[in-house]
Order: sequence, then C-alpha cells, then structure tokens
Amino acid sequence: QVQLIESGGGLVQAGGSLRLSCAASGRTFSSSAMGWFRQAPGKEREFVAAIVWSGGTTNYADSVKGRFTISRDNAKKTVYLQMNSLTPEDTAVYYCAVDPRGWGTSRKSSYDYWGQGTQVTISS
Repeated sequence: QVQLIESGGGLVQAGGSLRLSCAASGRTFSSSAMGWFRQAPGKEREFVAAIVWSGGTTNYADSVKGRFTISRDNAKKTVYLQMNSLTPEDTAVYYCAVDPRGWGTSRKSSYDYWGQGTQVTISS
C-alpha cells in the first residue's frame, strides 16, 4: 500500500512560482516512477510531468516544458514539482501518482496510486 500527500499549493499571481511536494509512504517508492497530473474544472485530468526512479529521465507535457521541473529525493520519499512563470491556464488541482512499473509515461492508466490533490490557483 502506498499513500501520497501533496502540499505546496496556493494562490499566486501570474508570472509567479510555486513548489509542490508529494510525500510518499510504502515500499515501492524507490523503484517506482512518479508523476504529476492536474485537473481543471470541467476538464479531464491531464499529464504534467514524470520522473523515473533514478531521477535520470524526466518527461513533460508540452504545455509546461521550460517552466516546470520535476525532481525527487528517494531518501525522503518525496517528489517535487517546481512551477515557474505560472499563468491562469495552470489553475487546477494537482495530483501526484505512483507508477510501480517504473515507466514514467504520460498515461494515467500506468499509475496505480494517487494522492488527494492540492489546489493551485493563478490570478491574472
């Protein structure tokens, strides 16, 4: 069993930055890929970023490339999402998720465990 707790969301102005954290518990963290997804009101949950267990390979949605950075600290069982140059279009609930197979893909179906989400709101 894996539990995920996200934090770091909030309200910021456009152009600002936020750093999300996701603390995990459970045995599979160090061998799993981790991902961030987001869901805006009235829209489907979409992929944001993923990172493999070693941290050596990352994957980003085109909409966030160059602005967001995913990283992880396996000793702390924590994955981070640094978000810069935020726009109102980034407003959503952000979820972290665990891919026990370690692939780190953009497919929601690859992720078996999900956090409860943290709200990110960007004002114009």
